[in-house]
Amino acid sequence: MAAAAPGGSVSGLFPLLLLLLLPPLLPAALPGMLPPRDTPSRERKELGGLWSFRADLSPGRDAGFAQRWYRQPLRQTGPVIDMPVPASFNDITQDPSLENYIGWVWYEKEVLLPPRWLQDSPNTRVVLRFGSAHYYSIVWVNGVQVVEHEGGHLPFEADISSVVRGSPGSLCRITVALNNTLTPHTLPPGSIQYMTDKTRYPKNYFVQNIKFDFFNYAGIHRPVVLYTTPSAYIDDITVTTTSSEHVAMVQYKVTVVGSTVYSLSLSLCDQEGKVVATGDGPEGELKVLNPNLWWPYLMHENPGYLYSLEVKMQAQVDGALLEDVYTLPVGIRTVHVTSTQFLINGRPFYFHGVNKHEDADIRGKGLDWALIMKDFNLLRWLGANSFRTSHYPYAEEIMDLCDAYGIVVIDECPGVGIKLPESFGNKSLQHHLAVMEELIRRDKNRPSVVMWSVANEPASELPPAGFYFKTVIAHTKALDPSRPVTFVTDVNYALDHGAPYVDVICVNSYFSWYHDPGHLEVIPLQLTAQFENWYKTYQKPIIQSEYGADSVPGLHSDPPLMFSEEYQKAMLKEYHSVFDKKRKEYVIGELIWNFADFMTNQGTTRVLGNKKGIFTRQRQPKAAAFVLRERYWKIANESSCLPPSVTSHSLFL
Repeated sequence: MAAAAPGGSVSGLFPLLLLLLLPPLLPAALPGMLPPRDTPSRERKELGGLWSFRADLSPGRDAGFAQRWYRQPLRQTGPVIDMPVPASFNDITQDPSLENYIGWVWYEKEVLLPPRWLQDSPNTRVVLRFGSAHYYSIVWVNGVQVVEHEGGHLPFEADISSVVRGSPGSLCRITVALNNTLTPHTLPPGSIQYMTDKTRYPKNYFVQNIKFDFFNYAGIHRPVVLYTTPSAYIDDITVTTTSSEHVAMVQYKVTVVGSTVYSLSLSLCDQEGKVVATGDGPEGELKVLNPNLWWPYLMHENPGYLYSLEVKMQAQVDGALLEDVYTLPVGIRTVHVTSTQFLINGRPFYFHGVNKHEDADIRGKGLDWALIMKDFNLLRWLGANSFRTSHYPYAEEIMDLCDAYGIVVIDECPGVGIKLPESFGNKSLQHHLAVMEELIRRDKNRPSVVMWSVANEPASELPPAGFYFKTVIAHTKALDPSRPVTFVTDVNYALDHGAPYVDVICVNSYFSWYHDPGHLEVIPLQLTAQFENWYKTYQKPIIQSEYGADSVPGLHSDPPLMFSEEYQKAMLKEYHSVFDKKRKEYVIGELIWNFADFMTNQGTTRVLGNKKGIFTRQRQPKAAAFVLRERYWKIANESSCLPPSVTSHSLFL
């Protein structure tokens, strides 16, 4: 990604990078990050819509800090434009410099707080929460800094009660400085390269180099919310489940903040509202007789069954009795991995699904409900039962629907593009550990999440990768012993230093595309050898986590030639013939790359992005989509005990 930096040099740009280069802190225990919900004790105010926006075009990208733009309305600092939130800022305007902008941008929103939030101010806590922002965020409220956060794709928040109570009136001015610069120690990593040859480049020209193949969209990508809790409140809930044939146990742990004198009561209700189990205290176990288990889509006639766990807290604070209520969806299911199988609720599960991206025209990575629902309808039409959150955590709203619809998720952190030796050092490692803590804190209670992925296609052939991934995987397992852990590799089986530590082998390969391009005939031999070598070495189940070919919609060739829809179809069929043999042994899944075409950096091999989607970027099917649909429904019908009316793919015509 190129950007003409107006002024500055390596030293002049240092303020731009300073915050990103600070060593991350790894807290002993993070506070909770429960999704904001309206309850009898909590209220939400969503702040989506148009925000004021200004890119810092100063030589060092640091004028906003030098001039303290956060101390006054942003419109008083210079020209601003309207910017939608949530959305990426890159594609909203006709300004090419903003499309590829690297550095600090500033957002601002002025909102009125409901008077009732301030009337009972000592007993009411007001919280500002961001679903995600890319990548380094500093937030002020009424000119007072309230939070900093490193990394995109994950939520962060700040208690702003004291700030809004100390400000006159109920006006709340929220200012955000956001930096999308990537360094060798961020996730994902990147590097800034300065072009010093003045005969070829303008003065102070630099580029942001990345080692991943998707566009580096930036902005406030997910909802911004103000919400309230009592001053003593339910901070976190952790739920794990076990089950036998007729009995399930729901283990829970509840954390309360703001008082040491409190009581807790819990009620677990089924979908009809019937209470099936009760408990009390901060830690315990609920016994559920004849439970409705959480099953994946196409594995049960009632997939995605969710109970509701209502937690009520009563606490004494300065003589006042405060009550907080929070309701958490709970799915009862188990996950177990053997040397040849992946078991959900004791039954073999075969991943027939996709890899995706949060990517669409104009909005970039911004949350869009219409797009989300279209994608889920296409997934179910396709007969897909799973996807990997390639290559970063997806929005909580997407994950909620996975829980509700029974779509199984391999939840991946932003560990993509880890290619440089310096990205395996201690500084990168500490940040990676912190990111895994944030991801698990957010998604630990989701039944749809059956496995964590700590990276995609790292340079795991490098010697430091062994210690690095041993440490990250051990840390992840310590945080959540209930789920298997993997990372996705494209390294030769004999050279991979990280593979010994994973529970499931996830391997990407593009035979007859990046290797032996155009030669479909090599696929059976090479793919069979790939599987046999990996299994012989590690005796672990294998997922083909990526495979595919680019196809330009409407481009046809017979015999099949590369980039035609026919070639994409032919490649899939060659892979599928090998999958069908090996899934009888130890191959437990296949995830096509990709669900839909997506934007990338410009390059001679990318014509308006990556075209490996089975759907276009506008979600229209290519010929390969019908091949995959026929296959996935056939697999589902073969392995399912559902009645024909449910398993028939005509259900989603």
